[in-house]
Amino acid sequence: MNTTPSKKELMNRSLNTITINIGKSGINESVVEEIKRQLKEREVVKIRFSKAISIEKKEYVNRILEKTNSKLVDLRGNVAVLFKKKR
Repeated sequence: MNTTPSKKELMNRSLNTITINIGKSGINESVVEEIKRQLKEREVVKIRFSKAISIEKKEYVNRILEKTNSKLVDLRGNVAVLFKKKR
């Protein structure tokens, strides 16, 4: 039995407002800690990247995934949706 929700279900859960905005200053430990806190609370986090840093977006997403041990559900435009199963 697969306990991981489907991509469609996770996308529907993330349809609410953006939960994290990342601007020109990029990511730092406080941003990563906030993402971890929200993943623990909600399982799904929606992150919007500023258009000014769209070139570095994939690098930032990979770094966030590595530090939070989460999975990338979707990356469209400047918005990423992350998932981490509650324990």
